[in-house]
Amino acid sequence: MKTIGDSVPDLLGRNTDGQEVRLSDFPGKNFIIYFYPKDNTPGCTAEACDFRDNYETFLEMGYVVIGVSKDSDASHARFRQKYDLPFILIADTEHKLCEEFGVWQLKKMAGREYMGIVRTTFVVNAAHEVTDVVKKVKTKEASAQLFALLDQRNSPNPA
Repeated sequence: MKTIGDSVPDLLGRNTDGQEVRLSDFPGKNFIIYFYPKDNTPGCTAEACDFRDNYETFLEMGYVVIGVSKDSDASHARFRQKYDLPFILIADTEHKLCEEFGVWQLKKMAGREYMGIVRTTFVVNAAHEVTDVVKKVKTKEASAQLFALLDQRNSPNPA
């Protein structure tokens, strides 16, 4: 899994309109890149809606929000429309980006093992380097987790 200081690729994939999404298209911006397992599931919907509800604050802080799952463009388009999601969604149908970030992992549920996306959020700076990683994402509080993390990082250390 990518860790603090690791580089992130410029080309992330294609958005729901089929356009390439490159970090270099957002000069001077920082990024919240969150990986989630599946559109329209309870946890993923809660997380997406939490990002939607806090989207303007992230923009004001200089962050571009990008969600990634292995769902199709069509699934992402329906998900965006149904929940009025204002941010970019990338369809990583071949899970190449998920593998690049290290979130495509062996999972276990109900005694079954399978490969899937481990819900993870990465904070990436304008130089395309990972500055923070949230591995235990609380779906209904994903934004609050990030705000606390960013606040902690930006506050001066006590002497």
